[in-house]
Amino acid sequence: MRVAVYLAHPRTDSFNRALFDAVIAELRTHGVDVVAHDLYAEGFDPALTASETETVAASGPAADDLVRTHQAEIGTLDALVFIHPNWWGMPPAILTGWVQRVLAPAVAYKLETADGEPAGLLRARRALVLNTSDTPADREHSEFGDPLQQIWAACVLPYVGIRDVERVVFRTVTDSDEQTRAQWLQQARHLAAALAAAPVTAG
Repeated sequence: MRVAVYLAHPRTDSFNRALFDAVIAELRTHGVDVVAHDLYAEGFDPALTASETETVAASGPAADDLVRTHQAEIGTLDALVFIHPNWWGMPPAILTGWVQRVLAPAVAYKLETADGEPAGLLRARRALVLNTSDTPADREHSEFGDPLQQIWAACVLPYVGIRDVERVVFRTVTDSDEQTRAQWLQQARHLAAALAAAPVTAG
């Protein structure tokens, strides 16, 4: 099994980073071929260029070397893991830009017409999304409608063929104590172990 783990947080001392390290370590104990991407450390440029704005036709190879590397890699994966905070009900800009630049037509999906149904091109059929938040769960759902759930499980991942999406939110992080964070890290390890144990299905 080959799994990519993507971290989108600028601080190396963040709880998101601790989740990233725990998930990678757990997957590797199960013999998973892990590709780890700290998007900030890599210097991933999230700004979509004019030539990358096609939604139906392939726009040709990206001019950015790192974008091309991510695009070539994504078709080789069996599962994806995304780790990021909830910022304004959205992923950080660097991860939003990754979605827009890497999950491009003819790379991650194909679309015959602009109003047609997309066909996912990825081999991966499963994804795990781990979020941190300082918004209580009841307020997140009653006032905001849990926008990150819509983004990942309804908009982005099904579009590229990934419909088995598990998302877990750790909250509230800023006022959490060391014991609680240790329990959350253990939960993240259990989720990673379950992902490693799932059978690989070809896309």
